[in-house]
Amino acid sequence: MSLFLILLAAGDGNRLKSKTPKPYNNVNSKTILEYSLNTFGTFKEFKKIVIVFNKKHKKFLNKIKLKKNVLKIIGGRSRQESALKALKKIKKMNCEKVFIHDVARPNTSKNLIRKMIKILKKNHAVIPVLKPNDAIKITRNAHALRNLNKNDLRLVQTPQGFSYKKIYKKHIKNINNLFDDDSSLFVHDREKVTTVKGEKSNLKITTIDDLRTFESLKRTKTYYGLGFDIHKLIKGKKLYLGGIKISSLLGLKGHSDGDSVIHALIDSLLGACSLGDIGRLFSNKNKKYKNIRSTILLKKVIELIKSRNFSVNNIDINVIAEKPKMKKYRSKMIKLISTICEIKTGQINIKGKTTEKLGIIGKEKAIASEVITSVIKND
Repeated sequence: MSLFLILLAAGDGNRLKSKTPKPYNNVNSKTILEYSLNTFGTFKEFKKIVIVFNKKHKKFLNKIKLKKNVLKIIGGRSRQESALKALKKIKKMNCEKVFIHDVARPNTSKNLIRKMIKILKKNHAVIPVLKPNDAIKITRNAHALRNLNKNDLRLVQTPQGFSYKKIYKKHIKNINNLFDDDSSLFVHDREKVTTVKGEKSNLKITTIDDLRTFESLKRTKTYYGLGFDIHKLIKGKKLYLGGIKISSLLGLKGHSDGDSVIHALIDSLLGACSLGDIGRLFSNKNKKYKNIRSTILLKKVIELIKSRNFSVNNIDINVIAEKPKMKKYRSKMIKLISTICEIKTGQINIKGKTTEKLGIIGKEKAIASEVITSVIKND
């Protein structure tokens, strides 16, 4: 099943009454848009992700680091027009099924997404719904109330999943008719819409009160980890530090590439998440790790901690060596590490330290690194 995702983020969000456009409000150092990108981005099933954005918000979107499978298009004057523009964008990309999601719902759970993907395989339209708890009235004015049976009513959420060809044709057919959501097109044509149980936590941010509720849901716990690693300098081996190859006559002795910076970083991450140490995960007795690049190991660790709902918050690194001097390589190291750890470069600090010619490091016979990281646990 070739599955795509459309993220609708082109609205003005005037009811939020915020100077910052709604998709780009920060909660725990992440924008509302990034919450959806990060959650849906963990699913390999989504071949492409299309962000439909407001052209007035381009400078905000440009600050977000996007993966290669993410496309950006400018939205329309209405939600429906924005959805159609995205559907047209992917028309020739072999899309079989598509999720359409409002970025204003940044707290969608992986469990709900997983459930909907499974059901969508055998259905043309799948939506999450909730039963209302409150009594509901219908009114045309303050003096003309009418009772409604809440047992017959459902509150509809996103994401909503569809067969691409069907939802595309319905949008084209109803180009001049406005509906509140995409599933309304199926209901209008009296076609089957499969429902799954939605989640109260999958709230929609419309007002400042909604944003405050979301902030309370995303209160996280922060954990800290310490890593240290030291390797001898030897002839006949390439020198890698912080994932960067450095011109040198000597390299670091080790079962892998000996990158003490990445090794210390891995240990600090594993320590923060209570997941053991680098030796337990990547034993030097295992031949498959012989001469392996440490950046490959770091990628595996990031996937591991993400599977346990941890994310990296901050990294502080000391490289202890007489040579090389860090000034020349710091920026490249930070950029590479930020990409692997999926954080911004501003969340990483690298400092070069010496031992004032003392000991094995001072005699330029070894390089050591120490790292402190903080990670966030997302419940």
